[in-house]
Amino acid sequence: MLTGRDILCVSSIDWDFIWQGHQEIMSTLAAHNNRVLFIENTGVRAPTLRDLPRLRHRLRNWFKGIKGFRKVHDNLFVYSPLILPFPYSRLAGWLNRRLLLQALQRWMDAVGFRRPIFWTFLPTPLAYEMIRTLEPELTVYYCIDDLASSSPQARRISRSEEQVFRVADLVFVTSEKLRQRASQFTDQVHVFPFGVKFEAFEQVRRGDDGVPDDLRALSSGPIIGYVGGVHQWVDQELLVHLATAMPQMHFVLVGPIQTDTSRLAQCPNVHLLGGRPHADVPRYIKGFQIGMIPYRLSDYTAHVYPTKLNEYLAMGIPVVATNLLEIRRFNTEHGPVVAVAQSAGEFVRAIEQELTRITPELIQRRIDVSRENSWKTRVERMSGLMEQRLALRRQATPQWEASLRRLYQVARRKAARLAVPLLATYLLLFHSPLPWWVATPLKVVEPARAADAIVVFGGGVGESGKARGGFQERVKQAVELYRQELAPHVIFSSGYTFIFREAEVMKELAIAHGVPASAILLETSAAGTRENVTHIEAMLREHRWRSILLVSSPYHMRRALLTWRKLAPDIAVISSPPPSTQFYAHGHGASLEQIRGILHEYMGILYYWWKGWI
Repeated sequence: MLTGRDILCVSSIDWDFIWQGHQEIMSTLAAHNNRVLFIENTGVRAPTLRDLPRLRHRLRNWFKGIKGFRKVHDNLFVYSPLILPFPYSRLAGWLNRRLLLQALQRWMDAVGFRRPIFWTFLPTPLAYEMIRTLEPELTVYYCIDDLASSSPQARRISRSEEQVFRVADLVFVTSEKLRQRASQFTDQVHVFPFGVKFEAFEQVRRGDDGVPDDLRALSSGPIIGYVGGVHQWVDQELLVHLATAMPQMHFVLVGPIQTDTSRLAQCPNVHLLGGRPHADVPRYIKGFQIGMIPYRLSDYTAHVYPTKLNEYLAMGIPVVATNLLEIRRFNTEHGPVVAVAQSAGEFVRAIEQELTRITPELIQRRIDVSRENSWKTRVERMSGLMEQRLALRRQATPQWEASLRRLYQVARRKAARLAVPLLATYLLLFHSPLPWWVATPLKVVEPARAADAIVVFGGGVGESGKARGGFQERVKQAVELYRQELAPHVIFSSGYTFIFREAEVMKELAIAHGVPASAILLETSAAGTRENVTHIEAMLREHRWRSILLVSSPYHMRRALLTWRKLAPDIAVISSPPPSTQFYAHGHGASLEQIRGILHEYMGILYYWWKGWI
């Protein structure tokens, strides 16, 4: 058995999910003095509404530990990462790599992990990048499902899985079809179907542990049982047929409900018990007369080796299954210990026949087969293969050469990871139209029409908040609107004072361009958009004016209009910014000051929304 190693395990399920090979293998390795970090599922598809309970559970797990890390047993730690749930997005992948790898590196430094064995159940792009970045001493990929056929979204995993197949030192698979697929990319493939914790089942089978009360409460009649998740691959149509054809029998399903089971719930002799603690599973199987594997036939289940098979056999009970490829292979290897049904009618007849074949010899034969497939045997063989590969790698390369080469590779990758995003960000911001595309929603321009007054906000509003900027352009726009006789009055609003009050400077500039002083009003206390709106609204109400032509910076108009609509909704506001401004003049890209101005406006809108001003 492998011992004294550090192991990072990337799991395809969470630690608290149904107990499967993931938890069993890592618990076994941790019990043999290996330090294990179990990283909970990072996802193979984008989440849907049905995943909300899992997301809430992940948040609870994250808060249970220190930044997501918690210790569950001696030598066994669990990490519940919080990452963006978009496994095939390049942007999300880049962010997730940074978030996850930084957290892992801190934890590894804290506990003293050094070049761990990397064991993954997931072949996602994120898992592949972890292998490349962490440079583990050994990489093991345990391929337990054909994930590409599990859902339409997950089909995109094929490319990264091929990469993981190629870089892994060892590939373990659970079925013959998975072995055939993996062998296209590597010659280090070994078949290890999921096993059974035989000792725990034997203890219950031989001991005085009673059948659980919810089974004992069922009326007389054989119990045909199933343990495991009640998911989309369980053939509910078959189960309804069985329940209808054999009303004297009880069909009991023990496991979390993961799909719509309304049809099953209508059958009086079908009992959906829901999830139960893993430690109680042997007691439930002890109460079954027959264990069943009622899976639908599909591309996905063609690759599946049902874990529950060996659990049923460990209790000595007969097993009836649909015509799964791995069940047929199991019978070829161990003899006809499982009854295989190719139709609903055959399933009924197989159950009836197996109920008559409960002899001591057959019970012992099932137990012996299960013992051959115990997890202890599986993990020992896996450990032997890992030790062989580790020894070969040590012999192939002197330690100092490998360490030096690794340090240079890490340095090059770090430099590339820093340079590439910096260059891309620079080109996007300063040499592409991206900033102006982002700024487009901020700019509002409407056809000018007659109003009661022209309102001009002072310089700086909408341009990084810097006063004095742009007021001449706004005065020019106001003068042009006045000359077109669109409004008889002009209001200049600014509370800024430099050597002179800005509002007074704007007034004198307008007078110099032909606007009579009698047509001009000043507001000299406002120092921001909200104050501009509230002070001017009071002036408008005093003069009973109901409509305005608003002049401000082009990219400030969205915030200004939202503020008017919230604080003075009865005023009709016509957006009339200057057609061009020096501050926002540009060719292809944007300047740093212009980007700051655009960000300032978005932050201003967010702040105004938070304050309830828009």
